[in-house]
Amino acid sequence: MLYSTVMREVVLILHNIRSTYNVGSIFRTADAAGVSRIYLTGYTPAPKDRFGRARKDIAKTALGAENYIPWERGEVGNVIAKLRQKDFEITAVEQDIRAISVYEYKPRRKVALIFGNEVRGVSKELCSRSDVVVSIPMQGRKESLNVSVSVGVSLFILLR
Repeated sequence: MLYSTVMREVVLILHNIRSTYNVGSIFRTADAAGVSRIYLTGYTPAPKDRFGRARKDIAKTALGAENYIPWERGEVGNVIAKLRQKDFEITAVEQDIRAISVYEYKPRRKVALIFGNEVRGVSKELCSRSDVVVSIPMQGRKESLNVSVSVGVSLFILLR
């Protein structure tokens, strides 16, 4: 929590992420960045299965971070509504016509970052329900990053 006095409170909303390895990696990066909570929505897998047993595939990449970061499962609309009531700025990380560069983004209050599916990203509907949409500028021929890499880039740019 080295950055907790510098950075505003940040939570993550992981919506329809399919890979357990990406989810585990995101937990590990979120812990390193001081994220206060992770919301798992849609079909994003949780660190515990429906019987309450730890998922070894998530634990493999999270390396214990899944035990330190509070997380909860919820319906994405309800999670967004709850966070708005708590004065969070809802921010989708996606390539979109409304998007501003993540380098230009200056949050005005607490931040909820939404990350989406590895192939389809954050849906147009969720982007439209967001207060802000940010994108990571790409320099190469590929137009996207792995979702866990996008989480890391976005979080650590916000920490600067």
